[in-house]
Amino acid sequence: MVHKVAKKAEFDSILKSHERVAVDFTATWCGPCKMIGPKFEKLAEKYSSIKFIKVDVDENSETSEAHGISAMPTFKFFKNGLEVDKLVGANEGELDKRLLNLASL
Repeated sequence: MVHKVAKKAEFDSILKSHERVAVDFTATWCGPCKMIGPKFEKLAEKYSSIKFIKVDVDENSETSEAHGISAMPTFKFFKNGLEVDKLVGANEGELDKRLLNLASL
């Protein structure tokens, strides 16, 4: 399941309370985001050791600005609250590879 995060405080809390977190920074008007969104949901079922969250850059600009998001979709991967990887673009194969790597950390 992918959890939608609306506030920076909630985002920060999730990073502190989960060992592994995958974040999809997205926008409703972004075509590639709409394409990869359902695949991100499906990957959430595959990687149960990772907390999957989605941040709408327009609804939660404080979080997206704090993480330097300038293109969508951008995926960020965190281990123990620290960013360990980043992927820009809607590349499902590469996304799966990065998630496999995060799950093995």
